[in-house]
Amino acid sequence: MAVDELDSRILRLLLERPRSSVREYARVLGIARGTLQARLDRLEREGVITGTGPSLSPAALGHPVLAFVHIEVTQGHLDEVGDALATVPEIVEAFSIAGGGDLLARVVARDNAHLEDVIQSLISVPGVVRTRTEVALRERVPYRLLPLVESIGRTIAG
Repeated sequence: MAVDELDSRILRLLLERPRSSVREYARVLGIARGTLQARLDRLEREGVITGTGPSLSPAALGHPVLAFVHIEVTQGHLDEVGDALATVPEIVEAFSIAGGGDLLARVVARDNAHLEDVIQSLISVPGVVRTRTEVALRERVPYRLLPLVESIGRTIAG
């Protein structure tokens, strides 16, 4: 999907002011509300905009420990293990990967003992061969997309 300069401006505004109204976005951008709504609908339909909910902090929800767990899976069991991971509430993301392991899971926990319990439950999943865990000490770059959207906008405009 190709985004144009207006799409880039819309996306930047959504990221900078996520709680504003469509009416306010249209005013700031200097475009008709209907034009903005049509663009938003297209960006959602094409999968560029994937959600509009709030960002939540696992730490503020009582789960300050963050770990990345590499999971090695028996051949042919990737889907079953992936389905099992989806049932573990402490796994907030999981990806199939190339390289060291077959899956990479982002795991949150109340403390190190709780993290160990989660990892032990993962090891007991049929098809899991082994795990390797890396504990995050401090977030250095929070999840963000604004710099990417700005870069795309500069490329389109330039």
